[in-house]
Amino acid sequence: MTGFTGSPKLLKGAIVAVKPLDPSSGVIVFQYNPDSITRTLRARTAGSESDKSEALRLKGPPDETVKLDIELDAADQLETGDSTAQELGVYPALSRLETLLYPSSAIVIANEALTLLGVIEVIPAEAPLTLLVWGLKRVVPVRLTSFTITEEAFDPNLNPIRAKVSLELAVLSYDDLGLLSVGGALFMAHQIAKEAFAKQSTTPLAATGIDIGI
Repeated sequence: MTGFTGSPKLLKGAIVAVKPLDPSSGVIVFQYNPDSITRTLRARTAGSESDKSEALRLKGPPDETVKLDIELDAADQLETGDSTAQELGVYPALSRLETLLYPSSAIVIANEALTLLGVIEVIPAEAPLTLLVWGLKRVVPVRLTSFTITEEAFDPNLNPIRAKVSLELAVLSYDDLGLLSVGGALFMAHQIAKEAFAKQSTTPLAATGIDIGI
């Protein structure tokens, strides 16, 4: 027996918040990969609609948004007697996602204490660098802009045991994060890979049946 099943290894999509002091708390692996992902790219052009002199100039990479639905289900864990699922259902997974939109409670409390001590300028909390991981070829920094949670089933203690989460993400580029930052470097690597992939799918102009002189 070689142990080869004949099935390809299935990679799991994930959202990863880079938290150096608590790395495991920021990893959200999709229990089931979504069936589809909707990506919207909007060009960032240099000129305005009324100014045609710079119609072909680009200010930077396009603004990109990503929408996807993920499903959470505690059924398998409940069947195997998982104590966390029995006690909390999918609430821990939902909480891990939701807290990406919250400033840290420790920072909120510390800022309130500074305010009471007379410190006028309080620095807003900074969210961790968050990455959308979708296979080896797509690891991009993102900001969660919104998500909708539909809780579909509950245990006797009203813990959700099945839920669907609709996520909307804004992709962050080196223009947002700086090229020398970790996130900016990851986006640049993503763009360079995209350019390399584009060269692997070329069609000669002659295939159009016309000659435009280029």
